[in-house]
Amino acid sequence: MTTRPSAFPGEKAADALNQLRQASPLVHCMTNDVVQSITANVLLALGASPAMVIDSREAAQFSAISSALLVNVGTLTDSRAQSMLAAIHAANNAGKPWVLDPVAVGALSWRSEFCQEIIRLRPAAIRGNASEIMALSGLAASGRGVDSADTSLAALPAAQSLALQTGAIVAVTGEIDYICDGENTCAVSGGDALMTKVVGTGCALSAVVAAFVSLPGDRLSNVAAACRVMSCAGEIASQGAKGPGSFQPAFLDALYSLDAKRLTAKNFRAGEA
Repeated sequence: MTTRPSAFPGEKAADALNQLRQASPLVHCMTNDVVQSITANVLLALGASPAMVIDSREAAQFSAISSALLVNVGTLTDSRAQSMLAAIHAANNAGKPWVLDPVAVGALSWRSEFCQEIIRLRPAAIRGNASEIMALSGLAASGRGVDSADTSLAALPAAQSLALQTGAIVAVTGEIDYICDGENTCAVSGGDALMTKVVGTGCALSAVVAAFVSLPGDRLSNVAAACRVMSCAGEIASQGAKGPGSFQPAFLDALYSLDAKRLTAKNFRAGEA
């Protein structure tokens, strides 16, 4: 039986968010075509600076001067894969962290093979849903594209194994998010079901993870802080939203106004639905 980890404290998330706003990291987002707008707006609302540089003639150069790189394979093409590889190598050479979002890995073979190739290139963090993390770790998973049929708790052993295999912090997200480094694990609950009704909230979280891993300090804590910030903002936004249409602007406003008081207002318990 899998032991449920302890909840990540809001105080640590508040400290990390303050650091992020002071640093205003430049995040190179090699993300999918569907989510570029919400990804950029989420980063801006939090105080980070987004940039979407994709072409192979520029991606490596830009990756080297950015604070962090996000690689999201949602709309993968051959040319984009080559650009991503060049950007990853440039980030590694420049000592900049990069984050993988393995969208639909396990459901589609070519992107699965590509992600298996690039996880050998030392990602700082990997963020995916349960089915994606299970498939990437080599375990059987039940997924349909970006949708997961597995729970995040069921995927926790796969996340721990993947963290040990790659050296990355692995965040397996769902109704409860679990963040681990292979030895230590913490949990973030909260959020709202409306987050699953707006395209791109998960992909935007991966960009936020990239922003947070650019900060100094404990990387496990920084990734958990990213999850906590997004979860808390989602919960706040849902309180006044009537549906997905009103949720998205409310979510951006919640991210923009998020502060220590709101991040520490609740002590979420791991395992709480």
